[in-house]
Amino acid sequence: MKLVGVSGSLIGEKTSKAVHEVLQAAKAIEPSISTELVDLKEYEVEFVKGTPLSYYNADTVKVVNTVLSADFLVIGTPIYQASIPGALKNLFDHLPMDAFKSKVTGMVTTGGTDKHYLVMEYQLKPILTYLKGIAPLGNVFVHNSDFDVHNEIVTADVNSRIKKLAEEMIYLQKGISVGS
Repeated sequence: MKLVGVSGSLIGEKTSKAVHEVLQAAKAIEPSISTELVDLKEYEVEFVKGTPLSYYNADTVKVVNTVLSADFLVIGTPIYQASIPGALKNLFDHLPMDAFKSKVTGMVTTGGTDKHYLVMEYQLKPILTYLKGIAPLGNVFVHNSDFDVHNEIVTADVNSRIKKLAEEMIYLQKGISVGS
């Protein structure tokens, strides 16, 4: 199984670190899983113009194809102004309507206020389910205060929830794979 993590921010390190932690937890639970982190700040994903994917630059094609090739995904996003960043929404706009069909799509969000956890439920989850993704219950919000100055997650409860999310995602995806 291939687990792809997407960090949907063009700046900072916290979201990428949180997604990386989920990938690491999944690999520790199930060593046979291959993992890949797609950090959007490392790519020049072009804005959607309504043309076929082949008309876009190599970075856009690579990112979209990497996401589509995943058996399951963890999507990470910071919350800015009570919303997901435009770069992440732009990536979603490149995907076909059934891009996440039969794929577990876990969510990890980072933000500076406790109320930002609501964005996961009321903005991100509807997008992922529109793309036919299966959202686990144990998704993780990481407050900025849960990171130290080196962007390491230092809150034991958050690390525990990350591990539980990885376990749930693997369990659900194995169930879907067996049923297919």
